[in-house]
Amino acid sequence: MATFRRAVLKAHQVLYLKPSSTVFRSKSMPLLPTAYILLENLQGRLPNHNQNQHGCFFSFRCSSTTVNPLFTDIDLSDEESKRRLFNRLLYRSKQRGFLELDLVLGKWVEDHINSLDADGIRALIKVLDLENPDLWKWLTGQEQPPEAVKTNPVFTDVQEKVMNNLNKHASPETRTPPGQQWVRGWDDFKRGRDGPITGNQ
Repeated sequence: MATFRRAVLKAHQVLYLKPSSTVFRSKSMPLLPTAYILLENLQGRLPNHNQNQHGCFFSFRCSSTTVNPLFTDIDLSDEESKRRLFNRLLYRSKQRGFLELDLVLGKWVEDHINSLDADGIRALIKVLDLENPDLWKWLTGQEQPPEAVKTNPVFTDVQEKVMNNLNKHASPETRTPPGQQWVRGWDDFKRGRDGPITGNQ
């Protein structure tokens, strides 16, 4: 943390001090006049910027306090904005960076997005805003979801689909009991003392 603080203070000195002969001669602070000018121009255009006690400007977003802009942009009356919104949500559902969720959520959104009303889209956005590991554990029954997530209609529909697929394609002997974490798969040759006797979950 101290290293980060020193780096921020050094960047502040390099970018926000007026050029002087001491800065020109300093080997530890390279002079970046174009970067300084560009940052000054950018700083003036930032709609939500704050200034800390050192005079350094920064912009941040906190997921717990900011509202997803898609919540305010739901307009299903205009075909073009509807198409853009659906494409954006479909992309977010298929490009999460977590293969299993990409497949499960992407397929569900592809099949159901055209039948969702504004409330359904808001529920979908809430599901898409959840963190990948938590969402995967909640969908597969490894952990109990919070009440707000449990009552989300999109979440319950996707979870029902996931659990039906699990029950259909994986025998109970190969799965851990509900509410427990899954173990890594098929490492029988490297199995540790606490590893499962059989199974891939």
